[in-house]
Amino acid sequence: MINREWHLLNRPVGWPKPEDFALVEAPVPTPGEGQVLVRNLFLSVDPYMRGRMSAAKSYAAPFELGKVMQGGAVGEVVASNAEGISVGDHVLHFFGWREYAALDAQHAVKVDAGAAPLSTYLGVLGMTGLTAYAGLLRTASFKEGDTVFVSGAAGAVGSQVGQIAKLKGASRVIGSAGSDEKVKLLVEEYGFDAAFNYKNGPVGEQLRAAAPDGVDVYFDNVGGDHLEAAIGSLNQGGRIAVCGMISVYNNTEPAPGPRNLARLIQTRGRIEGFLVGDHYDLQPQFVQEVGPWVASGALKYRETVVEGIENNLEAFLGVLRGDNTGKMIVKL
Repeated sequence: MINREWHLLNRPVGWPKPEDFALVEAPVPTPGEGQVLVRNLFLSVDPYMRGRMSAAKSYAAPFELGKVMQGGAVGEVVASNAEGISVGDHVLHFFGWREYAALDAQHAVKVDAGAAPLSTYLGVLGMTGLTAYAGLLRTASFKEGDTVFVSGAAGAVGSQVGQIAKLKGASRVIGSAGSDEKVKLLVEEYGFDAAFNYKNGPVGEQLRAAAPDGVDVYFDNVGGDHLEAAIGSLNQGGRIAVCGMISVYNNTEPAPGPRNLARLIQTRGRIEGFLVGDHYDLQPQFVQEVGPWVASGALKYRETVVEGIENNLEAFLGVLRGDNTGKMIVKL
């Protein structure tokens, strides 16, 4: 049996190129004592993976050159040498970018295919969902009545941030996205009060038009001109939660910082970065509250599904380009 897996060959400079990667054939691994063998069914590709392709010191270890990369995955257990996990169980783990994975059972979390589609455990009910929940409610200290601005609002995280804010009593939710189609989706399906296409004009001007009374919370997925615009519209006591800065991930030179940071003095504003890994204690609360919203349709989600392990790299590059609406998923 052959296992196809993606290896990183070179550390990309600027935009990743196909020649920086290789789809390699290898034997299907044999699980050792306390391990399970998983046939992956769905793989996740996420913006943070770009950082792991660099050798720069960060919050996660770099991918090793010449070895298979990692990422979220959901699959079916096809062999087990571990107690508590049986053949036929479905599990969530972080050994993606491959068709088969042998891993210690302690790194596998059983998921219920009957309670929700398996792909949702990589998105709306998984890491991206918890990211939205923790970043909005804990890092940004959201409270009822806040006006919330979300960048990258049609993405997996951003779309949930806006909807959770509305469900929690936000007075107004504004989103930015990269196409008129996505703007329409935010307003008509996700219930945002206003949205704009950042390609149609200066972000600062469009944000002021959409939020004439300013914003209390900004959830940042983009950085750059969006962060500067949010600081410019921040109300007194406003909070900014920095989840990602996709606009600068492929820069080869340091990006200039916002030119209006002094405004934080006037507004007593706060900027705080966060990682979802620091907030896993919220997981039970997150599932208890968000699960029923998803089941009832109160919280909507979209997935962009790409078929085939051979297209895993293209799906990842698509995330960096903003091709996806909602969570980008690779189906094997």
